[in-house]
Amino acid sequence: MGSLEETCASLRAQIAATETQLAGLKRDLANAEQAAQSETATTVETQRGVGMAKETARVLLVGAGGLGCPAAQYLAGAGVGTIGLIDGDTVEVSNLHRQVLHRTKNVGKYKVDSAIESLRELNPHPTYIAHRTHLTPEEAPAIFQDYDLILDCTDNPATRYLISDTAVLLGKPLVSASALRTEGQLMVLNNPPRAPGDKTGGPCYRCVFPKPPPADSVVSCADGGILGPVVGTMGVLQALEAIKVITAPEIDSVSDVTTARPRDPPSLHIFSAYSSPLVRTIRLRSRRANCAVCSAEATVTLDTIKSGSTDYVFFCGSTNLPSLLAPEERISALEYNQRHRNVATDSSQLHTIIDVRDEAQFGICSLENSINIPISKILSSGYSAALQRADDGQQRAQVPSWLPSEVASSESTNPIYVVCRLGNDSQIAVKKLKELGLDQHGKRFIGDIRGGLRSWKEQVDSSWPEY
Repeated sequence: MGSLEETCASLRAQIAATETQLAGLKRDLANAEQAAQSETATTVETQRGVGMAKETARVLLVGAGGLGCPAAQYLAGAGVGTIGLIDGDTVEVSNLHRQVLHRTKNVGKYKVDSAIESLRELNPHPTYIAHRTHLTPEEAPAIFQDYDLILDCTDNPATRYLISDTAVLLGKPLVSASALRTEGQLMVLNNPPRAPGDKTGGPCYRCVFPKPPPADSVVSCADGGILGPVVGTMGVLQALEAIKVITAPEIDSVSDVTTARPRDPPSLHIFSAYSSPLVRTIRLRSRRANCAVCSAEATVTLDTIKSGSTDYVFFCGSTNLPSLLAPEERISALEYNQRHRNVATDSSQLHTIIDVRDEAQFGICSLENSINIPISKILSSGYSAALQRADDGQQRAQVPSWLPSEVASSESTNPIYVVCRLGNDSQIAVKKLKELGLDQHGKRFIGDIRGGLRSWKEQVDSSWPEY
């Protein structure tokens, strides 16, 4: 019995020592975290007076790319308690110049996992949540409800409307930004968040843009290009606005309002890298009386979102769909190469390859014997409605002057292939060329290279430039 009692006493002593050591480690951890955030906390308290503690705030970033990376980086550095990232894409080499959380070693890895890996190295204290999926109407409400604030870090209109609608209906403020080439925009929406019909609430995305831009005019960063510091600037400004929102005092707060900075009026901030001043600010109107989401006559509800009744793709007229062309109208990069690699010596392989990227991208790299007709020229020509009467008495679409004679010839049956960077614009161009009647009522093949020049690099030439 004596030996057993001695063993128990020894174990109790070890437990007590371990608990003491653990308490010390917790104090050290708390002190380290406090030291890491002290400058931010002091600055915020001085400017705002009172607000939600950052360490209890839950922020969701939709998109872990050029906007999401710098925004997440500064939110993590500021000590925000929970940071969620949602993105279904994986890291590519072409992302690295502007998506600053990703590293070469993480190419092929989910962006959310790559980003969180870097964020944990910066600050291990916040809780990081990875949503390895693209945002869908079915899942958006369930994901958003667990967060206090949403950041829209995406680059396509359909997703922007989905994010804003869901945020309004769940009462979440939204920080929205965009960037393309050398310009960017920034807005804080649905702030303060109020129920539909309450005019004291901040405007939503539909209030500012009740109609989406024409689908043919929408250009992503991947297609249109982006200057890295521009999108980085907009992401940092998103983080700044997010910190302002989560630390802002409530309107009905009993705090000393004389020391608290008043809430910013709803504004659209426009950044231009080559303008002076760099940023212009436009005051936004309050909620629209007929807004489909935040007015008393709202037609968009959580039920219509989750059921699919609110069709965002249809609303935005998106043409970025894999089913725009039938399978027989498309050809893989590998198949194209196998069919036409001997074009110089085999007259039966004569064909036309049209590259619809802009002139700058075409100058970087292009397929042999391809001709450059930018998609912007094709879409702005307005030729589809212009008709002329041929010698046989039939009406045919008038062929625009910018089409080369070998393509426009009504006698030629040589196939026409269209290529772009990713395989989206090429599908639109094929449709337009067929509207001209260039397919000779089906006698002449007109189709696109599926997946564009990215697929060419993957399937045919691994040394092809990636930009």
